[in-house]
Amino acid sequence: MRASLIQIAVDEDEPVGSRRRRAAALVREQRGADLVVLPELWTTGAFAYEEFGREAEPLEGPTYETMAKAASDAGVWLHAGSIPERAASGSGSAAQDGPLYNTSLVFSPSGELAAVYRKIHRFGFDKGEAVLMGAGRDLVTVRLPGTTLGVATCYDLRFPELFRGLVDAGAETLVIPAGWPERRRAHWTLLAQARAVENQAFVLACGTAGTHAGVPQAGHSIVVDPWGEVLAEAGSAEEVLTVDLDPAKVAATREQFPALKDRVLGLEPPAQRR
Repeated sequence: MRASLIQIAVDEDEPVGSRRRRAAALVREQRGADLVVLPELWTTGAFAYEEFGREAEPLEGPTYETMAKAASDAGVWLHAGSIPERAASGSGSAAQDGPLYNTSLVFSPSGELAAVYRKIHRFGFDKGEAVLMGAGRDLVTVRLPGTTLGVATCYDLRFPELFRGLVDAGAETLVIPAGWPERRRAHWTLLAQARAVENQAFVLACGTAGTHAGVPQAGHSIVVDPWGEVLAEAGSAEEVLTVDLDPAKVAATREQFPALKDRVLGLEPPAQRR
């Protein structure tokens, strides 16, 4: 399986429509790959909080339409990164009144929507994404020829229980688009390798380059195998990282070192001492 991670740069002076067209052109250039991945919130920048509402779009908005066609033109499975989605409200009122989500879109090689994932863990503590966007609730997997993707986004990487859930749902390749800051790049690499080792799965972690609202991005998109070996790693600038993977390595690793079978579930904390 050939995977291409497009570590696109977010330039605040580049209009969103222009970057959308540029990203689509980069996707089309990956014809011959099996899977292409874009980063988190590459239309706005993950730290450009004031842009979330202004640039939010419905699920089947301009990014959906552009990326669906790019996937079809290239004949690839496309994880189109994530967008600020303005969901329709339940009351039937106008879409602009609905909640915001950090929403990932996955397309098939025919351009059909294969999966939607709304980010579960929102970053910011008491500000930014954590208060501006709603939280997703659903674990999402996507079956590809030869492997099953488990889908997560950026800050999700810090929560191993989410990835255990994805593995229990059949995931063998964990795909993590991100807008990770440079100042915590060491955590990015460490956590990507940890999620690969503990779940005995491939990890494809695709970040952005450039600067989001004054926050320099880490870049350094990374592909890790089920033993934790780094197969490929990008630099800090815009780059397309392409690597060939053997999906059979997941089953082989899990059979050779069957640690997942030794999980002990349902543990409870000890009773409080009186």
